[in-house]
Amino acid sequence: MVHKKIGTAMMAALTVALTTTVANAGGLERGGYNIDLLFDPSTYAGEAAATYVNPQRELNNVVDTNPLNGIGSNGAGGGQTSGVEDTEGYWVPRIGFKAGIGDSVDCMVDYSQPWGAHTNPGANWMGANDNIETKIESDNYAGTCSYKWDAGKGQFRIIGGGFYQEVGGFKERFVSPLVAPGFDGVGRLDLDGSGWGWRAGAAYEIPEYAFRASLVYNSAVNLDDLGGTVDLTHVKLPVRNPLTGAPVIDPVTGRPVTVDGTKYDVSSFASMPDSIELKLQTGIAPGWLVFGSVKWTDWSQLQVIQVNPNSTADPRNLPTSLTLLYRDGWTVSGGVGHKFNDQWSGAASLTWDRGTSHGYGNQTDTWTLGTGVSYTPTENVELRLAGAIGVLTSGSSVGEDVSYDFGTDLVSAISTSLKVKF
Repeated sequence: MVHKKIGTAMMAALTVALTTTVANAGGLERGGYNIDLLFDPSTYAGEAAATYVNPQRELNNVVDTNPLNGIGSNGAGGGQTSGVEDTEGYWVPRIGFKAGIGDSVDCMVDYSQPWGAHTNPGANWMGANDNIETKIESDNYAGTCSYKWDAGKGQFRIIGGGFYQEVGGFKERFVSPLVAPGFDGVGRLDLDGSGWGWRAGAAYEIPEYAFRASLVYNSAVNLDDLGGTVDLTHVKLPVRNPLTGAPVIDPVTGRPVTVDGTKYDVSSFASMPDSIELKLQTGIAPGWLVFGSVKWTDWSQLQVIQVNPNSTADPRNLPTSLTLLYRDGWTVSGGVGHKFNDQWSGAASLTWDRGTSHGYGNQTDTWTLGTGVSYTPTENVELRLAGAIGVLTSGSSVGEDVSYDFGTDLVSAISTSLKVKF
């Protein structure tokens, strides 16, 4: 038999290990959703955690497949074609507080950053017409409660809650080959929006065996008010024949006639994905625990996000789009935890995340090995530290603007957290 206190102590390290290993999942996932604090047996518990992830994706054999809007053959000079550093490191914070209400009800509130992305290959690579820098950030404010009752040897729990989400970011890319003095040909798209979501689930626990099985669904979040601006003030736009659409050519210089770009308001719509996750854990011997999880995320709903000008009175107000072409994400993780003594416990896990890119983009499968330790100096305080190392598998991407290859690259992460309970 594994006593309830033993299972609880080991879960401290397990939580950190799992959080670290999935911090570089596919799509736009960063911290994802985490409600593990809700299961803490203490009446009150507060937790703060931070994870730093450092993916090291490099792009090679870059080809400008659309030189009409790129730097491959417009007289602006060539661009870097190999060893292009695409990714940026990032932090994932999380903070939460849980309270028990009587013997049956538990509630928690938390702040997290479930979604995000940051690629920054710069302006001097051959694919600058596709991306110079893209950054997406999110803020999630959630409340979740559960009600439990005795069932057989353990307890059955139903879970429900809601969350408010803010998502925003920008993208810069080279949009015109017609560079003139004082103009760098770079356009910028800024978008932000917000929406509401909900979650529902169930769990069954047998504390005597440190057993828990949980299934939780998180709804999609519709960003109905997604809007922002397109800034083309640093771009020379060609004047086009209204009948044929062809650029108008200056008969003296033989070059296209241009007009200065502008900045205008735009609107769009996107939906952050729904997901469902199954988690299992059980004690297998005194001081030993095994665990695993399977998660599906509906990233395939993010294909091409159309962005339209709020006003078309000015012909310079042009529509644009964000091309993602994701497929659904699957994350499978498993591992083992061990309680060494009353103060120290640890865990190790292996995670596979199916890449959301399939022929376009560089989010291929990721394999990650994570380890975590938990130190409990008193029964009210837990300090946790975890690390992870993984590989981003190789592949290639073919798009309308740029194509490239990439090899097997590394990703590393470190996470720390503090929990206070009473």
